Amino acid sequence: MKTFEELYREKKMTAEQALELIQDNDYMFSSQAAGEPEAILEKLQHLKKTGVKNTVLNTCLPLKYYEAFKDPEMKGIMAHNGWFFSAGLRDAQTKKLVSDVPQSSTSILRKTLDRIAYEKRRPVLLATVSPMDRHGYMSLSVSAIYERDIINKGALVLVEVNPNYPRTFGDTQVHISEVAAVVESDRPIFKSKVGQYTETDAAIGKYVASLIEDGSTIQLGIGNIPNAVATELKSKHHLGIHTEMFTETMVDLIECGAVDNSQKGLLNGYSVCSFTMGSQRLYDFIDNNPSVLFKSCTFTNDPFTIRKNNKFVSVNATLEIDLTGQCASETVGHVQWSGTGGQSETVQGAQMSPGGKSIIAMHSTYTTKDENGKEVLHSKIVPFLQKGSVVTTSRNDTDYVVTEYGIAWLRGLNVSRRVEALISIAHPDFREELRRQAELNSIW
Repeated sequence: MKTFEELYREKKMTAEQALELIQDNDYMFSSQAAGEPEAILEKLQHLKKTGVKNTVLNTCLPLKYYEAFKDPEMKGIMAHNGWFFSAGLRDAQTKKLVSDVPQSSTSILRKTLDRIAYEKRRPVLLATVSPMDRHGYMSLSVSAIYERDIINKGALVLVEVNPNYPRTFGDTQVHISEVAAVVESDRPIFKSKVGQYTETDAAIGKYVASLIEDGSTIQLGIGNIPNAVATELKSKHHLGIHTEMFTETMVDLIECGAVDNSQKGLLNGYSVCSFTMGSQRLYDFIDNNPSVLFKSCTFTNDPFTIRKNNKFVSVNATLEIDLTGQCASETVGHVQWSGTGGQSETVQGAQMSPGGKSIIAMHSTYTTKDENGKEVLHSKIVPFLQKGSVVTTSRNDTDYVVTEYGIAWLRGLNVSRRVEALISIAHPDFREELRRQAELNSIW
């Protein structure tokens, strides 16, 4: 019987050699965000030399705009599906080189695998892992969104082994016997710093924090508003974490004692998440830390999982909301901006939780520039969503909405009272026009 080290050496190869294992019609999944295997993705154009055809690459919030993503010569060789767009994918879409897949995070993998089976494609996983331990296990490190589920379906597994990636626990363990190719690299892991938030963000953070009681289980996203919320939560007690993304502000809450995960009701003692990205401090905190449990989003974001947590509070953002409560959180008109992610499911799960709340937090306005370069102020609370906008959170599910002007609680309200509640937290410059449009268009 071969040792784990012997198996590892046999499977070690260059990125080009690993890509030569790709066959016609294969469906490749790349790990999400900071988990993406740059050493492999940077060589994707090598597929033009192998002669393969009709493959598919599936990405989710890719952090780099790889050459293969913008190469028109990849058409016919590799199609590109996006589950969550980033800046590069928004550009690639204008060139018809990527297409969005409408989805919710807990069901999209099952639906995609059903499609793969129907089209007789082979699943392939491209992932970054931390180095192998003495038992033959590597860790999927910073992303467990869907990777382990794909491996469990018998996918061909191509990994980039990188010592700069932390070792994490949960649905992250991959044995060398499950891997077809090992590509070694020593590139730096993606890092980002916590941004400075504005006075507007701070005002929103205070309102949101006022809704979060001691003993709540929280889900926060990335960005200045969640950072402002976390700052305001430092005075709370016995908070728990059950979230899609684990952030550096959550490290702050753990270290100051606000989070102890003692009253969650589900997986007490653990901070539960599906992926992370951030600073070196964040990566050092999760490295070999068994109290941070990485679980597949098919578990983490499932409303029926979320409901088992006590006082679950989800905090999500939106780009625009209409006067009945419909939230467009992923498109700007016809333009795909990001993706659904776990928003719709965490919104539903929070309201199924005992004492739970779902919060949509947003600035009341945004600015654009006119043809003369002058800034023009627009309301994010509107009578109607922009033409082509996708509804991410149904008005049937919208609960609390928070802007810098206050809190609107929509749960159980009729349309007429929703209109008044939302106008009350709109920017004062737009309130009269919103009332006029509501009356003109019979929004009551």
